[in-house]
Amino acid sequence: MTISIWRYSHLALAVSSFLLLTLASITGIVLSFQPLSEKILPYRTEGFSETTLAQTLPLLRKQYPEISELTVDKNDFVQIKGTDAEGKKLVAYIDPKTGKILGYPTAKSEFFEWVTALHRSLFIHETGRFLIGLTSFLLLLITVSGTMLIIQRQRGLKRFFTRIVRDNFAQYYHVVLGRLSLIPIFIIALSGTYLSLARFGLIETSKVSSEVDFDAIKSAPVKDPADFDIFKKVRLSEVQSIEFPFSEDPEDYYTLKLTDREVTVNQITGDMLTGVKYPTAALLTELSLDLHTGRTSGIWAILLAFASGNILFFIYSGFAMTFKRRANRMKNKYTADESEFIILVGSENGSTFGFANAIHQQLIAGGKSAYVTELNNYKVFPKASNMIVMAATYGLGNPPTNAAHFAAKLEKHKQLNPVRFSVVGFGSHGYPDFCKFAFEVDNLFAKQQWAVPTLEIHTVNDKSPDEFSQWAAGWSQQAGVALNISSGLLTTRPETPQELTVVSKTAVSGPGESFLISLRPKRRAKYTSGDLLAIYPASDHRERLYSIGKVGDDIQLSVKLHENGMGSDYLYCLNPGSVISARIVGNDHFHFPQNAGSVIMISNGTGIAPFLGMIDEQSANSNSRLYCGFRDQASFALYKASIQKNLEDKKLGSLHVAYSREGEKQYVRDLLAKDEAFVADTLKNNGVIMLCGSLSMQKNVVALLEDICQTHLGKSVSYYQSHSQVLMDCY
Repeated sequence: MTISIWRYSHLALAVSSFLLLTLASITGIVLSFQPLSEKILPYRTEGFSETTLAQTLPLLRKQYPEISELTVDKNDFVQIKGTDAEGKKLVAYIDPKTGKILGYPTAKSEFFEWVTALHRSLFIHETGRFLIGLTSFLLLLITVSGTMLIIQRQRGLKRFFTRIVRDNFAQYYHVVLGRLSLIPIFIIALSGTYLSLARFGLIETSKVSSEVDFDAIKSAPVKDPADFDIFKKVRLSEVQSIEFPFSEDPEDYYTLKLTDREVTVNQITGDMLTGVKYPTAALLTELSLDLHTGRTSGIWAILLAFASGNILFFIYSGFAMTFKRRANRMKNKYTADESEFIILVGSENGSTFGFANAIHQQLIAGGKSAYVTELNNYKVFPKASNMIVMAATYGLGNPPTNAAHFAAKLEKHKQLNPVRFSVVGFGSHGYPDFCKFAFEVDNLFAKQQWAVPTLEIHTVNDKSPDEFSQWAAGWSQQAGVALNISSGLLTTRPETPQELTVVSKTAVSGPGESFLISLRPKRRAKYTSGDLLAIYPASDHRERLYSIGKVGDDIQLSVKLHENGMGSDYLYCLNPGSVISARIVGNDHFHFPQNAGSVIMISNGTGIAPFLGMIDEQSANSNSRLYCGFRDQASFALYKASIQKNLEDKKLGSLHVAYSREGEKQYVRDLLAKDEAFVADTLKNNGVIMLCGSLSMQKNVVALLEDICQTHLGKSVSYYQSHSQVLMDCY
């Protein structure tokens, strides 16, 4: 809810002010060049900052007896006013050390004068000043709300400047440039607001007035102005202006308007007659002018131009993101009550809807009744047979706004019939709590009696089309629904299939039994255990995916021969020497962890395949355990010899086997329950638990892990899933 408030506030402020903000930004860019054009004039002298009044005032008064005023502008140019020896008016820039005239002021550029008037008041006087002041205030609020959105997006203030996930050009640079120009824009907005408040008298900025006691003015002792203590202390860099005595009468005195105070000085004795500090409000007004105009620093003026340019980009990119978000809104052909396929989306910025709509369109095109909606709209879907949940994670592992009420609604609304579900998590490994909300959703579904998993939870890092296509291929295979994964948003460039030669294959007596098949790529290929092998048994685009075990230099698959199983039949009919065309698919999330203190591998049936490769790739004294479940000793016999050898070579720490139809009749979950304390310690000490096998095994094991995590560690299993300590590759 909080993020929505900031987001809608940010958008509302931008919409309400973008016209005036655009005008103010354009004129602001132009005006930033004014101080730059002035600073290049040759009136600033060397050693200006160190020059004291004792060095320059006596010199100037002697050289220009009729001098009346000296001013120092924001460019450190020293200007004098008075009359020359011929009685003519004199206004000139001078060298304060020599008194030499360096040049004469010229009229200000009419162009800059015109732009300044437009920037300050839109040529409509006080009404325009009010509108510009209001625009500055709105920009201040936009800056604050934008900062809060970045903090939310980056999962906290400490991660404010960490890497940003690139969704698209507008979103990426809206955030990147927002961070870079945050401080200048904030200063522009704050100073503009302050100046407007001062302009309308809402901030008191009255001038100080020195009250000189003329009766106390002394006429002796007479001192040389070069010896006046205050003239020795005050430097020209501290001066705004100096009014010289009109005559030599003691009652005429110097008036020094400095940067922080006004001082009057006896022209005979050098005594300080008065000294009045400026009010804080006046100092802040002067500082606001300096910061808002960049008149004191060329570098700051350039930064202001950069920040003003960025404001124009933010206006463009902000509206581009809004239009894109609106374009991703759902357009349903069928109602929720008449749809067989329900796609539920949890997305904070709307980008996940692009993936959901792509799947939705393909289902509709395939003649299916499908409905896409937000997770918060979850209810009873009377004709639903399949649910697909696409969930992003926001903030510190939180659900997006449009999914905040999903958990409560899931508990409230029970589906009438069994429904197959699949959860796809969207996130970035650049953030902690990777896809945490998606893991929570998957676990919530797993607890529902009516929910039947179609696939294990699948995660997509940085909106990777390849990773999403991998899920689409798997879901298409399991759901028996064709998806054209190479069209629209899912466009990918699948690697060209390569040829693999069958090295060996074990025999089975019939369907229901498993066999091992080893293949060797004909050309060099990079892969490791846990990756996937995509085969094309029907010689079409539909893939069949199998987990890879890398044993030696070969790809080893463990396959259960299904009756009329297209993929298993295809593989079993191959003989040593046969060549097939297949594609190796990277599956990084299920590789053996390199830095974990200990690893628990859990499998049932042919799910042992990737673990056989992982164990084979370990060195001696590996701190790993294998928990696996089979029907009976006969079904385990296919793998027993290689595992026994790995135990002898100490590549595997320990083996725990459960037989569901023989002897004690237990499942792999029962083995883990006995070692509950060890499982908890593994997670507590940053170890990793890996699961591969059937979805029913996954459901049971995750439920056990949830109990262990809550009891021993005080956290949900989704926490460890999001931190890559519970890895799964089930089917």
